Amino acid sequence: LHIAVLASILSLIIYWLIRDKYRVRNLNGQHVFITGCDTGLGNSLAKWLDKKGFCVIAACTTEKGSQELQSCSSLSLKTVNLNLADSNSIARAVEFVTDQTAGKGLFGLVSNAEGAAPIGPTDWLSIEDFHSVLDVSLLGLIEITLKLLPLLKKAEGRVINLINSKGLMALVGGGYSLSKWGMEAFSDTLRIEMKHFGVKVSIVEHGFFKADVVNSDIIEKYLFKLWNRLTPEVRDSYGEKYFVE
Repeated sequence: LHIAVLASILSLIIYWLIRDKYRVRNLNGQHVFITGCDTGLGNSLAKWLDKKGFCVIAACTTEKGSQELQSCSSLSLKTVNLNLADSNSIARAVEFVTDQTAGKGLFGLVSNAEGAAPIGPTDWLSIEDFHSVLDVSLLGLIEITLKLLPLLKKAEGRVINLINSKGLMALVGGGYSLSKWGMEAFSDTLRIEMKHFGVKVSIVEHGFFKADVVNSDIIEKYLFKLWNRLTPEVRDSYGEKYFVE
C-alpha cells in the first residue's frame, strides 16, 4: 500500500513538472486576434487577455461594441470592424492585423462566432437561411483563418476555435449544428497540417453560459417569421399546436 501511495505521488510530481514545461512564457507584447468580441465569451476573453499583458486585437461587428470594449480596456487593446460574411471586410481586418503585428507574426487566433438564427424545422427553411448562418459561423471563420495562416506560421502561433457544445447536438434544423460540426472537421484537418510549421490548433467545446439566454428572444422572433411565411398547406400539415409547442 505504501509503495502504491509513493508511486502515485511520484507520478503526480512528474506530471506537474512535464505540464509546467509546456507553460507559455513571456506573454507581454504577444499579439492575439479574437473574433466576436461585441459580447459574450469573445468580449470576456479580450478583457482577460488584455489584463494579462497580451496585445489584443478584438474584432467587433458594431461600432458600439468596439467603443464599449475600448472604454474598459488598456490602450494596447485595439479593435477592428469585422463582418465574417463579407470577404472585403475580412481582407481589411487581415490588413489591420498585419500592420499591428509589425512583422512579428501572430501569437494566437481565437475564432468565436455564434450565428445561430434562423433555426427551425428543416422544411421551413430556405437555402438562404442556411447561408445566413454558414457564411458567418463556418465559411467566414475558415476564410479569415486561411488568410492569417502566414502570420501564425511566422510566430509559430496557435489557433483556438471556440465551439458551443450545444451545436454538436443536432436537435433542430438549420445551419447552426452544421457550422459547429464543420469547424470540428476543419480544426482536426488543420491541426495535422500545421504541425509541420509548429502551429498548434485547438478546439474548446464550451458549455452553456448566461450570455446564451439573450439569443432565445432572437430565435423565437425568427421562428414566428418562418411560420408566417409558410404556405397554408405546410402550416396545416404541422398544425398550430406543433408550432406553439
